[in-house]
Amino acid sequence: MTPAPTPDTPTRWYRTVPDPMVLIFMILVATYLLTFIIPAGEFERVTEAGRTLVVPESFRYLEDVAAIAPFDIFVAIPQGLINASQYLFIVFIAGGLFHILQKTGALENAIGVAVNKVGVQRRNLIITVGTFIYGFFGVAVGYENNIALVPIAVLIASAIGCSSLVGTTMAVGGIGVGFALSPINPYTVGVAQGIAELPTFSGAWLRTLLLLCSLSLLALYICKRVVPMPFKESPDAAGMSRPLNEYTLSQRNLATLAAFVGGLAVMLYGVFTRGWYINEIAAMFLLMAIVIGALNGLSPNGIVARLIEGASSVTAGAMVIGLAASIQVILNEASIIDTIVYGLSGLLSGVPAALTAILASVLQGVINLFVPSGSGQALVTMPILIPLADLVGISRQLMITAFQVGDGLTNLIIPTSGGMLAMIALGRVSYEQWLKAILPFMAMVYLLSFAGLVLGHVVGY
Repeated sequence: MTPAPTPDTPTRWYRTVPDPMVLIFMILVATYLLTFIIPAGEFERVTEAGRTLVVPESFRYLEDVAAIAPFDIFVAIPQGLINASQYLFIVFIAGGLFHILQKTGALENAIGVAVNKVGVQRRNLIITVGTFIYGFFGVAVGYENNIALVPIAVLIASAIGCSSLVGTTMAVGGIGVGFALSPINPYTVGVAQGIAELPTFSGAWLRTLLLLCSLSLLALYICKRVVPMPFKESPDAAGMSRPLNEYTLSQRNLATLAAFVGGLAVMLYGVFTRGWYINEIAAMFLLMAIVIGALNGLSPNGIVARLIEGASSVTAGAMVIGLAASIQVILNEASIIDTIVYGLSGLLSGVPAALTAILASVLQGVINLFVPSGSGQALVTMPILIPLADLVGISRQLMITAFQVGDGLTNLIIPTSGGMLAMIALGRVSYEQWLKAILPFMAMVYLLSFAGLVLGHVVGY
């Protein structure tokens, strides 16, 4: 066993990870340097049925794009904050909502009562069921739409004697895997299958198989690897304040929980029937905070004070989101996103058919760093990859699944994924801590998914 370092022992370079903001700024500078290496270019686009589609084989290089000045690196940061403002605001408002909810004691009491009935000794069962529940929300509701549910998992983890990292991995990992491999994902599968002229959500059996296997792997990974992992808790992290057998639910607690669950139900109704997204969800969180505060006797000034306290506790995580968005600003100003997509898609030429889907998935993961939108990626890359699938002899359905794996799973680690950064911020887990916890799982789930892609090709999926 390696001895623990003492104050006089120099820290080895590979054990030192920069602060998340430093890490993302380094990526921003590297992106800026790429603008001098990668030439500007663009595809032609046409609008059909209200959608903007890329015209295959229409790529051309641009000659009149001015070089970006070094000072623009710093200009990109406030612009990134502006561009990511909807994510920042939902983090601030959700932080305020859960601060008010935490102060009422209703959520803590409910979790304490529930875990006490199930039994702490069934910790692994609670983690497994929780992982699948969060996975279901990722499948059915989406990714960013589930931001409000992360602090609940943190409290559940505290109730069973685990760290905030366990709860955050259960929630964010479950939601991320569910969204990434959802057989009914309208943002990726729906858009891609429309472009490929396939029936909507057809070929669901392979995606469902990958989803169930990946969630099972995640639950096992959390129980065996994340639970014993050393973790330095944030002073703002939610936790249980007393023994489980002392928890009870008062009438006011029940009214508070009813307001919270009712607000989530209204939010989901809006998401599914009215097309609600980040701004509407944030507005619903704000309304829930006001109602819950009033139910618990808070004055208007008291509600505002609690909202500000909660928002201040997630400021660091919100700032990381804005800084990450500045990477996209540089890419757009340099007009090199289409060039990157064009170059990466060209790498698939000449690859054996059995490996094309795997390589396409890897390339989609790289593209996701630059185009962090599933539907956006589908609109850009599917017009290129679908004809390529026809040429190399793999099915369009398999190419779409490869796209979904590459796009979706990388949302759990890339610094340009605003939803992921927002959720780990609410879980009081830093980006550095998150990467240390999730990267080994990512390696395993990718191997599993690649095996699934090979299986799909072999059986003629």
